[in-house]
Amino acid sequence: MQVRTYDVAVIGSGPGGLAAAIAAKKHGAGKVLLMERDVELGGILLQCIHNGFGVEFFKEDLPGPSYAQRFINEALNLQVETLLDTMVLEVTPEHSIFASNKNGGILEIQARAIVLAMGCRERTRAQIRLPGSRPSGIYSAGTAQRWVNVEGFMPGKRFVILGSGDIGMIMARRLTFEGAKVERILEIMPYLSGLVRNYVQCLQDFDIPLQLQHTIKRIIGNDRIEAIESVQVNEKWQPIPGSEETIPCDTLLLSVGLIPENELSRQAGIQLDPITGGPYVDNTFHTSVDGFFAAGNVVHVYDLVDWVTEAGLIAGQSATLFSQGKYHKSPATIQVSAGENVRYVVPHKLRLDCLESHAERLQLRVTQPIEEPVWVKVMDGETLIARKAMPYARPGEMVTITLKEKLYQAVQNAQELCVHVVKKK
Repeated sequence: MQVRTYDVAVIGSGPGGLAAAIAAKKHGAGKVLLMERDVELGGILLQCIHNGFGVEFFKEDLPGPSYAQRFINEALNLQVETLLDTMVLEVTPEHSIFASNKNGGILEIQARAIVLAMGCRERTRAQIRLPGSRPSGIYSAGTAQRWVNVEGFMPGKRFVILGSGDIGMIMARRLTFEGAKVERILEIMPYLSGLVRNYVQCLQDFDIPLQLQHTIKRIIGNDRIEAIESVQVNEKWQPIPGSEETIPCDTLLLSVGLIPENELSRQAGIQLDPITGGPYVDNTFHTSVDGFFAAGNVVHVYDLVDWVTEAGLIAGQSATLFSQGKYHKSPATIQVSAGENVRYVVPHKLRLDCLESHAERLQLRVTQPIEEPVWVKVMDGETLIARKAMPYARPGEMVTITLKEKLYQAVQNAQELCVHVVKKK
């Protein structure tokens, strides 16, 4: 078995992994390895040929492959080593990575620090327990996206999409471009699960109907899906009798949520947040196991790729410091918890010795939509640390509040930070 040693090893070459590898090199890491199970770098960006990437980071509106290529070029120019078409099989708490590819067979990699950037996977039909027969023609929206945008294959002609996630709405538009008919998008919740801009640009602009508080009661078809039976649901997600409707289709796409890909994190003994599905991290994106850092959608699902890149840059820099022995293992920290109408907050804690001269961001999602002006408040008990005014708060749109440098003294003196999202009074 080959054994290779590196200062920093990055698993996953999407936007988070590319940024982490680049940051590691720029901050002095000698040998940096970027591992990818696909045959080329870029991750999910390669199949996202729509624009909307880089508006914050580059101040340009780019398609996904163009955004990825800029970081791929930079990583290669910095002489980041890459292992493509390589599947990571196991990661140990002692920083050993066991992987396999067709050229090297089984590989063992020893790294002083590891950045986890495996991204997300899509929730499947089995996970949402859709009733009915099991014909062909039922796919996740991301699978259809790869087929249409990369492989040049159209999976059907008449589509129903379950779920109003961003990939589903973007694919509704894409399939319409290719001449298909999107009959309906069904969403079980009373609000969008994706971004409003995608609803406007992908559904409203192309007259694609969206039905909220609707789901699939039954799948109809034997060899190939022939139709679905939709049904309206009440506030407890129970079907409303008499609201059934049969919608003919030959393909059903599922856009019902993303799950951070953390099987390797579990192997390493990293503690996971049951709400996000990703590791508990601090503001340097260090996990609960020394020397393991995590960045991007493997931590929680982001709205913008620009934020994934920023997280990767911080994780890569932190991993380099750890590999150089400059990262303290047991610093003073302060917990950050979710308060009123907040589902979760990332990071989960702040290292007080790593409050940088730049602003620290707390990112969160709300539990219920509030379609009126709100305050986002960071509290220490009854003491207000920071607040931000927003015109509304929606579960499908991430909320960010910045702790500016002038607030660091108050943060260091706090017992615990709790974030609330409340209506303006």
